Amino acid sequence: MRLTDFWGRLEQSFGSVYARSIAADHSFTELGGRTINEAIAHGVETTTIWRAVVTAYPDRVPSRLR
Repeated sequence: MRLTDFWGRLEQSFGSVYARSIAADHSFTELGGRTINEAIAHGVETTTIWRAVVTAYPDRVPSRLR
């Protein structure tokens, strides 16, 4: 998944402001305790990051974006 697609999905699921907050502030177990921003900086694939988001927030991510 391209990085622009990832950010688009995150913003569609959470809104632009909350998406950026989650990316900076929420540590994901599936990402080794990293935030989204840290995972991206460390070269983690965006598909892996997106799966972590879906796992952590199953009720927020629309099924069409999973």
